[in-house]
Amino acid sequence: MIFVRFLVTCVLLLTGPITLSSASAASDSFSTEELLEGFEKTVFGLEYRSWSWRPYLVKKFTTPVLFYVHNLSARDRTQTVHRFIREIDNRIGGLTTDVTNDPAKANFEIYVVDRAQYEPVVKKDIYKNEHARVPGRCLVRVVSGRKGIKRSAAVIVSDEGEFLFKRCLVEELLQGLGPMNDDEQLTHSVFNDSSRHSRFTVFDQIILNMLYDPRIKPGMSIQQTRSILPLVARDARRRVR
Repeated sequence: MIFVRFLVTCVLLLTGPITLSSASAASDSFSTEELLEGFEKTVFGLEYRSWSWRPYLVKKFTTPVLFYVHNLSARDRTQTVHRFIREIDNRIGGLTTDVTNDPAKANFEIYVVDRAQYEPVVKKDIYKNEHARVPGRCLVRVVSGRKGIKRSAAVIVSDEGEFLFKRCLVEELLQGLGPMNDDEQLTHSVFNDSSRHSRFTVFDQIILNMLYDPRIKPGMSIQQTRSILPLVARDARRRVR
């Protein structure tokens, strides 16, 4: 869950491998209608609409995503974050990700913090405003325009248990790639603050593969995508097998 045009998304989150055989079986358990509804609920909307700029348009990266991890927490989570970035790269077609050692080259920065650091880091490094309101338990900010996402930055809390850390990691990184809305009806998704998922679910893999299909362009409206989404969903389902 932001655009400067600021889009801002805040929440909880996920990680964890899924075997190819289980992914193949699970991908067939969702109807096309469920996938189309999931895509529309997550891609065309913004959890915190007061921060939004044109929230009801497609938001996605059109260039390789270079991540940089700022581990500010007492516990070093860097390798765990890197593993999830590799999982993203392996599971989403049409998207290239990598890790850089130079924050100046990154277009997606990740701040891993302890709870006491959360508010100061969000104000200083994310909003660059000491008077900013700091919502959520974790957060991602996305700067985007009609040509796609320019950069994203996520803040992940490390010291409040493994579930919250994993859920925040997964949800905020995935939402920083474009599907920025949450919906309580998405029971198979991490994009649902009421769910107990803490991994990159098969449902969400399909949604991200739909978003990064080359037929889906930044700035498209919901009406512009509807004629091609059934084919996009079919092909995305095949990619998670």
